[in-house]
Amino acid sequence: MTDFPSDEAPRQRGDIVAFHDHGPPPPNFGALFLAGLARTPRSLAGQMLLDRRSPAFRRICALPEYYLQRAELEILRDRAVELARAIGPDAQLVDFGRGFSAQTALLLATLDRPWAYVAIDHDRDALLEDARRVQHRYPRLWVEAVRADMRNAFDLPPNAGGGRRIAYCPGNAIGNFDPTEALGLLSLWARELRPGGLLLIGVDLRKSVLILESAYDDPHGLNAALVLDVLRRANRELAANFDVRLFEHQVHFDADRGRVRADLVSLGPQQVRVGESMVSFAQGEALHVEDSWKYSVEDFQALARGAGFRPREMWCDARELFSLHLLEVGASIG
Repeated sequence: MTDFPSDEAPRQRGDIVAFHDHGPPPPNFGALFLAGLARTPRSLAGQMLLDRRSPAFRRICALPEYYLQRAELEILRDRAVELARAIGPDAQLVDFGRGFSAQTALLLATLDRPWAYVAIDHDRDALLEDARRVQHRYPRLWVEAVRADMRNAFDLPPNAGGGRRIAYCPGNAIGNFDPTEALGLLSLWARELRPGGLLLIGVDLRKSVLILESAYDDPHGLNAALVLDVLRRANRELAANFDVRLFEHQVHFDADRGRVRADLVSLGPQQVRVGESMVSFAQGEALHVEDSWKYSVEDFQALARGAGFRPREMWCDARELFSLHLLEVGASIG
């Protein structure tokens, strides 16, 4: 495939420039869900089964208690000049966000004449829908889509625009993985971005347990509904018969480890059919659904250095709830 500089990018409002399929596809929802039920203790954490594209998640982002998206947008607005200067003109923006977000739109508006946008996701249909939406909205951008599982090695399209390649991982996506897994992911991404490549990554900071538990166990019940929707999806797609009324959403913050943990706890002994199998839950037994790890600035930068990155800049919102880190891949990564 031939790449062109930004002034020759496609101007028509049509399809994207290219789609790259790096199979095989990752395990589907059913395989991940059944594997989680088979673990001891049962756990779905780290499988990214919560639907971040859903209207329910957008409603959570609008809650006064849920600060993450607002804090990140504040940083992108207030530090726009610094960001644009640090990244430079004619950048190729690689979106690790698994969906075109408000943060990504603001970053595109912040950058100095970005020439290309590369969307990455493992869900082919959702990926293409997002990439086409971006191409329609920004007809002069060179838009490509890569179907890949970012937990495995994959190839990025060439960067022919003359500027820096910068990957963006918005929100606290890295916090869905424990620190050991996060180190492995960052190391993989450093190899894909190659020496001199940049990574702009959101990291949620350690803070008061009251703030965290209000954000992840809101009084409106929206977080609970999002987590319980995993069981509803199993009913739809796996011929299961979960009664969501018999599970309680519980959130706990482990201050020593810096982890918010979300579980669905069985309110009594019960048996659930999942396809052709029967699964027994004891009273009080937890199905672990989600983790969200929090870091101090120093701890995350140490993790990034261990993965081959050099911290270049760090910005926080006014309340110091959330941070954006600009990292550069070191020369030792080959």
